[in-house]
Amino acid sequence: MSSLFEAAGFGKDAPRPLADRLRPQKLSDVVGQEQLTGKDGMLSRMLASGRIPSIVLWGPPGTGKTTIARLLAGETGLAFEQMSAIFSGVADLKKAFEQARIRREQGRGTLLFVDEIHRFNKSQQDSFLPFVEDGTITLVGATTENPSFELNGALLSRAQVLVLNRLDAQAMAALVSRAELFEKRALPVDDQAMSALIAMADGDGRYILNLVEEIYASVPEGAVPLTSEAMAKIVQKRMPLYDKAADGHYNLISALHKSVRGSDPDAALYYLARMLAAGEDPLFLARRLVRMAIEDVGLADPEALHQALAAKDTFDFLGSPEGELALAQATIYIATAPKSNASYTAFSAAMKHARETGSLAPPKIILNAPTKMMKEQEYGAGYRYDHDEPEAFSGQNYFPAEMGREQYYNPPERGFEREVKKRLEYWAKLRKVRE
Repeated sequence: MSSLFEAAGFGKDAPRPLADRLRPQKLSDVVGQEQLTGKDGMLSRMLASGRIPSIVLWGPPGTGKTTIARLLAGETGLAFEQMSAIFSGVADLKKAFEQARIRREQGRGTLLFVDEIHRFNKSQQDSFLPFVEDGTITLVGATTENPSFELNGALLSRAQVLVLNRLDAQAMAALVSRAELFEKRALPVDDQAMSALIAMADGDGRYILNLVEEIYASVPEGAVPLTSEAMAKIVQKRMPLYDKAADGHYNLISALHKSVRGSDPDAALYYLARMLAAGEDPLFLARRLVRMAIEDVGLADPEALHQALAAKDTFDFLGSPEGELALAQATIYIATAPKSNASYTAFSAAMKHARETGSLAPPKIILNAPTKMMKEQEYGAGYRYDHDEPEAFSGQNYFPAEMGREQYYNPPERGFEREVKKRLEYWAKLRKVRE
């Protein structure tokens, strides 16, 4: 009598997803990662040398990390042991290490594949170290997060990090072609729908094969190819890959900031739209725009800061989606404004010097003398009121006597700061005359 598990279709002979059935059987069949799996790729060279070190595979979902780990085990004759850091704990690790130790005594090595390895805490990551060092296991970790931030330095020093690329349109099309060969019929979609399908998968090979399988199951052989609109009714479009607490978030905000700094409004709008489409908090973006206006434009165009603050206030007032247009306008303004980091670098230099000089007193000429004793100590003596001086400029030194004059702010000849620079140079000439 069959169990309920088998009756539900989960027995050993139950059909497997298309993505699983199309898993490559050799390393060279992996698409989109030629820098690793091609003839001169890093992994190919490792296999040719006859030794696979412990490695960390870093890349987006659906780029072949699990498949590569399985193939490495198969091509080196190592026993393949797999676990997920999400569902595993200390007991699971101890069991895996003990089984690997027994295999080693029997003359066989173990490739331990740990998916989402960044989910393990520090002590769990540390537990791998002795078994990696003595060769009991060859560790292959997979992570979607930057290993530099998420993995212990001790573990990273014992493993080689290999980066997997997000699958491009050519690689995704190759996966679709592989599915068509397997199914022995063309995918029933027109060219526009095919492009939309590839875009919808967002670089995830597993996901596009799941979409392909869904289309094959829904469209009978011989049917008219689906248009984009018809396909959208069959498959569910997912949000772009984005985690507000992970690499995707920081990569996109960095791309937005650098596009603005690089005076490219089109690229800046693209990354702004990417983040908004993925559900980013618009007020987070507004705060970053304020920072860009100060850090990268500054006094070259003081209006940039007003635009950024106005965008924040406008979004507060209108909400989404109308308020998002104000963020776009501020992005364009800041990206096209003349650039200067003179204020930023001047303040950084002043802060550094302030920390180094400690508690040096300002010169007495600019100190108030509210008491008789302070007047006797010549507080304020010799101070010249600038408004009473020729051209409203006295040229006195306001730095502590032990320091002498310093120059932190050096405006470039761009935008509004061109005029500021002229004033500073004029005052410097007057100061020399009046010293």
